[in-house]
Amino acid sequence: LTHLGTGRNLHSPRFASPLSGNQEVSAFGEAGEGDYLDDWTVVCSGTYWVRDSEVRFQHASTDVFLSVTGEQYGRPIHGQKEVHGMAASSQNNYWKVMEGIFMQPSEVFKAEQYHAEL
Repeated sequence: LTHLGTGRNLHSPRFASPLSGNQEVSAFGEAGEGDYLDDWTVVCSGTYWVRDSEVRFQHASTDVFLSVTGEQYGRPIHGQKEVHGMAASSQNNYWKVMEGIFMQPSEVFKAEQYHAEL
């Protein structure tokens, strides 16, 4: 998962996060290039990630879930909540897309059937 504005990846090393003590989640890499600690799996309730449904993001190397709870930073980003990795699934690690590109499942299947290597 790469942040469009900075080109950095969602990264989670085995360090404690500063506020909650859960697993740290940070930004890492350059222009979308990073390492194995940038790999996340989308966990959804069905076979596909359906529009308007909630999903979880599970870190591929450490199995923590991308989460946000009530811990807030003081300075320099007053009021920003800490995003971290939690070992257990809970209501704090459900995510819902608010904007983006939606692909119909039939479009995905067509793309797979007609894909040719260059």
